[in-house]
Amino acid sequence: MAEKILMKGNEAIGEAAVVAGCRHYFGYPITPQSELIEYMAKRLPQVDGVFLQAESEIAAINMVYGAAGAGARVMTSSSSPGISLKQEGISYIAGAELPCVIVNMVRGGPGLGSIQPGQCDYFQATKGGGHGDYHNIVLVPNSVQELVDYTILAFELADKYRNPVMLLGDGALGQMMEPIAFPQGAAAAPAKPWATTGLRGRKEPNVINSLHIQAPDLEKHNIHLQAKYKTIRENETRWETYKTDDAELVLVAYGISARVALSAMEQARAAGMKVGLFRPITAWPFPYEALAPLAGKAKAFLAVELSAGQMVEDVRLAVNGASPVYHYGRLGGMICSPKEVLGEVTKIMQGKEGK
Repeated sequence: MAEKILMKGNEAIGEAAVVAGCRHYFGYPITPQSELIEYMAKRLPQVDGVFLQAESEIAAINMVYGAAGAGARVMTSSSSPGISLKQEGISYIAGAELPCVIVNMVRGGPGLGSIQPGQCDYFQATKGGGHGDYHNIVLVPNSVQELVDYTILAFELADKYRNPVMLLGDGALGQMMEPIAFPQGAAAAPAKPWATTGLRGRKEPNVINSLHIQAPDLEKHNIHLQAKYKTIRENETRWETYKTDDAELVLVAYGISARVALSAMEQARAAGMKVGLFRPITAWPFPYEALAPLAGKAKAFLAVELSAGQMVEDVRLAVNGASPVYHYGRLGGMICSPKEVLGEVTKIMQGKEGK
């Protein structure tokens, strides 16, 4: 790793993409990720890359489709309402099995909402978002260093599985500055013999398409996609645990909320309460099989997120009724504090939750 430098989260994503070999970016500005598009506008021409501010988010995602189909490492980024506009194109990209990276720095919603941080796009990211049976791989960093590391990982996973990968951050991570280090080099993009680069000695041209008119053909394609998703679940599920071995209460949180929850956990431990933390790193695939065994030991779970309750549904699926699952969330761009989370922890530990 190189010497550490101080960098804003949005800009760190841009530089990480360049390190990963991304030379094509198409996007449209929206707060709180506009620094990323500004960074790419300046940086890509310096490395003989292509930057284009599209006329809309819809245009941008379809440009990503074209560049990915031609074999490029390509990225787009936006924030909540802009990602909503991209959903049709994302479904097309998933159906055509094209690798790309999509960054969503989530803001408060619904509607135009606010420019403050949120985690209210979890359903959209992990349950498809667009039409059809498909999945994005969804990575959920909790620091600027992880924004760097998982941006690079996102390009590698996208190429490995020919699948869109979403980096799901939030306005706080995008705007904060932390010391980070960039790796000396990322893995080179693999050969893409399927790409639409002309005949190049082939007798038949490659065709990129997500349209299958005949029902048996579309079913066969969907079965193939589901088999791929099963492989991703088996090999790419990621998570971290903190002091869960003896925990009577397990906090479950991701992204910026995981940092708050970790502080609350440490304060609870200092007060003599046996509290642990489970942090998903992949929101899809969600680490059900890693979380489920904790239900046999912990007396309760508390999902902490900046939403009215979205990830908590995956926690309940993992726990499967073995223990109570509670939820604490702030809405509209408000970030919960360690003190607030500790208050919820104390109520649960004292049996006062819901009273």
